[in-house]
Amino acid sequence: MAEKGYGYYRTVIFTAMFVGYTLYYFNRKTFSFVMPSIIKEIEMDKDDLGLITSSQSAAYAISKFISGVLSDQISARWLFSSGLLLVGIVNVFFSRSSTVAIFSLLWFFNGLAQGFGWPPCGKVLRKWFEPSQFGTWWAVLSTSMNLAGSLGPIIATMTSSYSWRSTLAVSGLICVGAAFLCLILIQNEPADVGLSNIEPEPKKEKEGSATDDSTLKEFLFSPYLWILSGAYLVVFGVKTCCTDWGQLFLIQDKGQSALVGSSYMSALEVGGLVGSIAAGYLSDRAVARAGLTIYGNPRHGLLISMMTGMAVSMYLFRIAVTSDSSKEGGFWTVALHPFAAVFGLSEQELWILTLGAIFGFSSYGPIALFGVIANESAPANLCGTSHAIVALSANIGGFLAGLPFSTIAKYYSWDIAFWVAEVTCVITTIVFFLCRNICTKMGRIPIKED
Repeated sequence: MAEKGYGYYRTVIFTAMFVGYTLYYFNRKTFSFVMPSIIKEIEMDKDDLGLITSSQSAAYAISKFISGVLSDQISARWLFSSGLLLVGIVNVFFSRSSTVAIFSLLWFFNGLAQGFGWPPCGKVLRKWFEPSQFGTWWAVLSTSMNLAGSLGPIIATMTSSYSWRSTLAVSGLICVGAAFLCLILIQNEPADVGLSNIEPEPKKEKEGSATDDSTLKEFLFSPYLWILSGAYLVVFGVKTCCTDWGQLFLIQDKGQSALVGSSYMSALEVGGLVGSIAAGYLSDRAVARAGLTIYGNPRHGLLISMMTGMAVSMYLFRIAVTSDSSKEGGFWTVALHPFAAVFGLSEQELWILTLGAIFGFSSYGPIALFGVIANESAPANLCGTSHAIVALSANIGGFLAGLPFSTIAKYYSWDIAFWVAEVTCVITTIVFFLCRNICTKMGRIPIKED
């Protein structure tokens, strides 16, 4: 009976969080999805666009950090649902605005509300799922971002006849309705519905303190925390560069059509969906085989491989895509010739979609792994803080992918801007590889009893 109870609640709660976070992410990216339509109606240059996206990224970084630190003190379902409600309301107001200043202000508030989404998800997952399943379910939940990202450009294109304002208004209203459903369906922990909690209480020492407790100072002085944070900053920043600006790069620098640009975005997100699940499942298997140790982490091998895939796919995306979408010949396009006719695409168009899928696979996998590693490497009493710090670093990367990145493109070119992101990714991958066997225990290392 208990097992049936757990199964029912896990299904309902996970489904509610998955749908809810899909809406969170879709409404985080709606501006990027409808950006080509907005600039046709309202005159804005690259700095204006960068200001709007960076205002959201800055607010999201602040909000996610605060909500991560406080997640153990706040009801997860209330935090998650209230954030979704606010996101929906902001998007409705955004759809009725017309100036860069108002756009930037509203998108800042959107970012503040977005920060309430993921921290409660991590808290609920840890309460409802076994530790041996944590990485896999974390990764599966994170694919909600890929689902939203892949459907977003398609939906935005389909609703273009109703204007970008209608697209934002409708998606915002759906968020408002979903927020109330999430409040009803999500439960913080099994004890709230009369079931036994899964997560065991920490063992006690003589004086009653938990054996795995570490002070904040001990935790913050752990080198691995900052290596993890720095790598996450770069990976998330580079990923954001491609998701926010890849479409415009293809259209403005590479002479591709808007359809190819939006299709590239969808391919990237579909690849990311597969990459997230693969990262969680394969790294869980690596942990099951080798176990977690003080030095190194079994997930590092897969993480480094995927970061390498990011750099390689970015390099090929930058040099092997030309302005002539029907161009034949060349190593990259000839290899895809047998498949292009099947899909009704030119070789280069299929090559663009392939690169998008590869980059998505290689970038979303590490994003899932960084969150899992930050949680499992931290002491139990500082898990929320650990994820908050690395997430803050990631969102600083997202901020840098906004106005600073667009400014490089404005004064040089999109090609140079993407080259900078590519080189940064390569350097970070090499540094992380060299540090792969560092002590990964953040905080106090427990002394084994004889």
